[in-house]
Amino acid sequence: MKLDSLLFLILVLACACSDKPDPSSSWLDAKTAPVPVQKTSIKILGNVQDAGSPQIGCKKKCCNDLFENPDPTRNVVALGLIDADNNKSYLFEASPDIIRQLEILHRCVEPPATFLPEAIFITHAHIGHYTGLMQLGKEAMNANKQPVYVMPKMADYLRQNGPWSQLVSNHNISLRQLEHQVEVKLSDDLSVKPFLVPHRDEFSETVGFSIKGPNKTALFIPDIDKWERWEKDIIEEVKKVDYAFLDATFYDGEELNNRDMSEIPHPFIVETMELFAEEPESEREKIFFLHFNHTNPVLQTNSDQRSKVYDAGFGIALMQNEYPL
Repeated sequence: MKLDSLLFLILVLACACSDKPDPSSSWLDAKTAPVPVQKTSIKILGNVQDAGSPQIGCKKKCCNDLFENPDPTRNVVALGLIDADNNKSYLFEASPDIIRQLEILHRCVEPPATFLPEAIFITHAHIGHYTGLMQLGKEAMNANKQPVYVMPKMADYLRQNGPWSQLVSNHNISLRQLEHQVEVKLSDDLSVKPFLVPHRDEFSETVGFSIKGPNKTALFIPDIDKWERWEKDIIEEVKKVDYAFLDATFYDGEELNNRDMSEIPHPFIVETMELFAEEPESEREKIFFLHFNHTNPVLQTNSDQRSKVYDAGFGIALMQNEYPL
């Protein structure tokens, strides 16, 4: 055998026998595989805005680099809630990345948990928050009466419009109606409460969720118009909880040069940081930004903007981060 052929064979055998596969090849997570969670916790399953990252048709560097080197942590926004005491899980948002997200969530619960969560909670009818429901239909999982909690207009939208209506008529999903500020008890020490927030409500209401665990509470507001348009004071609302996962779609108003920002009035990160600038560090460190547009520089690990967020005492909700309740 020629020397170069022998070296090639040795290399192939070495790779085949390695018990340490390249973690970057994992479609679940680029760094770690999920394992069962031992305490009731919230787990970040995605932090990107509805259209994902990379985004369709984007020719900017922020997306071109990802087409060449995909990042499996760039999932559309979703939270997992793991009830460790009862071996159950719950999903907040049915995103386009629900396949990966449910696989991660399932692996976070001790057996004999079923694959699908006990329930799915949905905030509103924009594409990043409910279109993952399609994976529960007969073309995919053909789920059986999966509980899905939604507000009244959202329930009507799903019942009256295809293809979602087919999920209802085929009993793939079972709609459970939420009410503003009415608590849903999940267990003796775990509950969820929806509350209305102002947003572009073309097809449904928009809600955030208050999640109450055995020891701590969390606020989840992935989509909202400017803070001043809400009847509540976000500073006071953050004071009531231990964690606040807040809409951070855009870093500032200079981010997009081809859209009228008044048509998509999310709170800029710089606005939220300025609003909380005089609050004590103990309040600022409760806030974890998510729902980042693909252009948001905070998604870049080495960006100045990301450093400014951390330096100012705020957090970023990163894929598979866990927050005990």
